[in-house]
Amino acid sequence: MTRRAAIAAAPGLLSLLAYVLITLAGLPNPTLYLSGALGELLLLAGFGLSLALAAHTVLWWLDQQACDARLAAALQEAAEERRRFLQRLDHEVKNPLTAIRAGLVNLSGADPSLAGAGSLASIEAQVLRLSHLLADLRKLAELEAHDVERMPVDLGSLLEEVFALAQERPEAAAREITLTVPHAPWPLPTIHGDWDLLFLAIHNLLDNAIKYTLPGNTIEVRAFEDGATVVVEVADTGPGIPEGELPHVWEELSRGYSARSVPGSGLGLALVKTITERHGGRVTLRSRAGHGTVFSMRLPVR
Repeated sequence: MTRRAAIAAAPGLLSLLAYVLITLAGLPNPTLYLSGALGELLLLAGFGLSLALAAHTVLWWLDQQACDARLAAALQEAAEERRRFLQRLDHEVKNPLTAIRAGLVNLSGADPSLAGAGSLASIEAQVLRLSHLLADLRKLAELEAHDVERMPVDLGSLLEEVFALAQERPEAAAREITLTVPHAPWPLPTIHGDWDLLFLAIHNLLDNAIKYTLPGNTIEVRAFEDGATVVVEVADTGPGIPEGELPHVWEELSRGYSARSVPGSGLGLALVKTITERHGGRVTLRSRAGHGTVFSMRLPVR
């Protein structure tokens, strides 16, 4: 903005300087008379105005580019600082947690009567929760620091593996869980991405559906092709998410009021969002309190 103002003021300052020099130095100051056809004067005025506007536009564009570059650099620096913080946190907390878990094992081994003690079990559960939280933070830091592997992924096979793993959980037996993957007239198209990361994202969605629904609820995992994308949905007939909590579900460490009694790190959905976006896709949410929730992952085929 300062540069644009200086350029805009330059003609006036130069003319003022010439006026002062001519007036004070006693230089010749003849009176000039200009004449010309009206059409030619209008043409010159139009070209002059166009040049002035073009110069203004170019200067504005240059300022915008410089501003965007500064913003991008600031965002990159903030992301890099956040990644370094997560790495330091991982390094500083991992060793104490390992020592605590080893101490708990030794304590329960030295006195078997303590193994089932409520306080000891509670401490071990909280240490395990912190370990899971640290592992998820490490995954987020790695996602932000490294490129995503791009290999052909058979999404149908991946969904079947996620479904089979979820059914092994004891809570799954009390819920009606179904998987719908199209096979006719053709199967789902192959997408390119990281098998392990996509598996983690879909597993987190299905894991949440199992954790936050009640026995007797229905959970549906379904996938379909939609133009140049493949959509994976995890839907349930659980309690739903209150409207006031919907804007915050993707935030790291965010946990709704009703979810605080359920074990979790608060990073599962943040991982889902990051993984989906790193694959060039997007994830959305629809929910009605008292009726259920639908999470939709939309991934590009190419």
